[in-house]
Amino acid sequence: MRILHTMLRVGHLDRSIAFYTDVMGMKLLRSSENPEYKYTLAFVGYGKEEDEAVLELTYNWDTDSYDQGTAYGHIAIEADDIYAMCEHIRIAGGKVVREPGPVKGGTTVIAFVEDPDGYKIELIAKEDAGKGLGE
Repeated sequence: MRILHTMLRVGHLDRSIAFYTDVMGMKLLRSSENPEYKYTLAFVGYGKEEDEAVLELTYNWDTDSYDQGTAYGHIAIEADDIYAMCEHIRIAGGKVVREPGPVKGGTTVIAFVEDPDGYKIELIAKEDAGKGLGE
């Protein structure tokens, strides 16, 4: 078994696809519309779905925002150069909500950014990805 995807409900599909492809460097892998039930799905990721977990962006045609609640945390993405990635996101109009640096009480270098719908994305320095936070 493996994780296939994480689904995020988005308020503006084109804006979200642009963020994840143009800013975060993912590819639009596929999309489909369901006119009867008034929704569109778009799958984005860094590699093929058969090889890697991806994000499913769900756009319900009659909804332009969602309450994320208190249970949702974040998506984590490995970054080759976390400092350059944050600068790229900032220049592209994205929101860096925690500058790169060591995690509190540890040495793993992380940063946090937000997508256009306010979903948090943790960037983890490549050399620290897969380690415990303090290692």
